[in-house]
Amino acid sequence: MRGLVRETELRADRLVLPLFVSETASVREPIAGMPGIERLPLTEVVDEAREAAVLGVAAVLLFGLPAEKDSEGSGAWDQEGVVQQATAAIKRALPQLLVITDVCLCEYTDHGHCGVLNQDGTVENDATLELLARTASSHARAGADIVAPSDMMDGRVGAIRAELDSEGFSDTPILAYSAKFASAFYGPFREAAGSAPAFGDRRAYQMDPANGREAVREALLDASEGADMVMVKPALAYGDLIRAVKRATRLPVAAYNVSGEYAMVKAAVAAGYIEERAAVCEILTSLHRAGADIVISYHSKDAAQWLSQTA
Repeated sequence: MRGLVRETELRADRLVLPLFVSETASVREPIAGMPGIERLPLTEVVDEAREAAVLGVAAVLLFGLPAEKDSEGSGAWDQEGVVQQATAAIKRALPQLLVITDVCLCEYTDHGHCGVLNQDGTVENDATLELLARTASSHARAGADIVAPSDMMDGRVGAIRAELDSEGFSDTPILAYSAKFASAFYGPFREAAGSAPAFGDRRAYQMDPANGREAVREALLDASEGADMVMVKPALAYGDLIRAVKRATRLPVAAYNVSGEYAMVKAAVAAGYIEERAAVCEILTSLHRAGADIVISYHSKDAAQWLSQTA
């Protein structure tokens, strides 16, 4: 009876699993702040993607940890880079599984910021756009189904769309991190991806968590530049903005259930304060109820497994 009147359905094929792929790792490397999540060597990434695919997870989202970094982040657009290799390997083995690639420079720069720097240490927005577009194009050549710019530079969606179109990838969609906030919930990710800024912070180009109307404006700007989907990140404290962005853009909306949100649940479970399955399913369902069509979550494999047991 309950299923007949339930308004929101949690489904594995609306979940995306983030994967951290390391160019230097020879074995899986546990991430201290994210129990159950590991940095994967290239030799293991297909197996992890296959597990997700078998469970019915819709897609994987790839983040790369390169062997070397420099001031421009040139490893980001290297056609033999870690994300490019991982993308190609997954698409060869699992052609039906969608591969989304994170397009940013922070994992590849030696200073940890999301773009190239001026002499005063600030990020040079316009100079960064060309490098982001080059990175997105290299991902598409490797076989990425969707590219996802996460840098929050002004104008990057338009620059990427123009580059993809000129390179013959006009059908490659862009999932824009449109409302990405300067959040306290990113700490475990920066450990996992080795992307913490060497100095300062990212508040100059990420959004103030207090600003809701700005989030809608940013999403509409990305839509006007050619974004096919938009994202709100983080998720748990931003249900109002998931709803507002969905209503304003009328595009598919992704919510990123980020590393700190994942870590909080794991810590509470380890302490015996909450029951993991019920809590995770409630969180993920709430994000869909808020308006998210897609949920990116480190819980994706577990949630898909639990859903298969109740099907």
